Amino acid sequence: MTFTRWSRWRARRALRRGLSKFEARLDSSVPGIAFTARITATVHTEPPYPQSTDEIAAAIRSVLRKAASDISPKCEPADLTSAQDTIARHLASRRSLSTNPPVEFHARLVLDLFPDDRAAVTALLTAQRRQAVADRLRRQKTDAMAQELADPAAVLVRWLEQQADTWSDLPDAEKLSNIAAAFAEHRTDRERTIEYATLEVIRDFLDSFQDPPQRRMVYEVLAAGMRHAKRPDHADRTEALLNTHPSTNERPSDT
Repeated sequence: MTFTRWSRWRARRALRRGLSKFEARLDSSVPGIAFTARITATVHTEPPYPQSTDEIAAAIRSVLRKAASDISPKCEPADLTSAQDTIARHLASRRSLSTNPPVEFHARLVLDLFPDDRAAVTALLTAQRRQAVADRLRRQKTDAMAQELADPAAVLVRWLEQQADTWSDLPDAEKLSNIAAAFAEHRTDRERTIEYATLEVIRDFLDSFQDPPQRRMVYEVLAAGMRHAKRPDHADRTEALLNTHPSTNERPSDT
């Protein structure tokens, strides 16, 4: 069949009409909330086509809906702009139908949410904010209480506040110390980082040297390492501790 210029124009126009702003319902990362997409495809292959324009259009719509649905479940409905960019970038790459000859195309889209989905996103964000505030307040209360009750005296004060009429049945010092030690083990979110964990290791290492001359030697080695690493300010501060802290300023006696 010979295609005239007129018939080619009609085929392109019919195909363009079948691929303009067709809708797709796309799942989001939140079950029950979906995107609504309007997709427009651009065909790069010139007619004549290996099949009718209706068949080609249906095949392209199917490929693009499938491509969009593959990526949309990774997108957050609360961040519509980012979701649009992600899916649009995915659809912008050239694809082709496995026809003979192949029909090449790419697409762009406009992403939105139906009113019900938009209301669900609003409700979800409200619940998340409320939960985040509650979690934050609970963590603050826990951190403050743990910091306070790391002192056995504070534990005793709290005990007396709760049981003011039982002065004759006070907990012993060992029990108070054990309770305070348990609270002292608590770490805030910030203190759970690797830097704070490293500080704990260093603190335990330094505490393992109870003999003042040995401890002084460890601090001197530490200061020397800091100078070697071109951290003179840290070295000066470490050496200053040698002259101010009673556990390190005792030098070994000459024998």
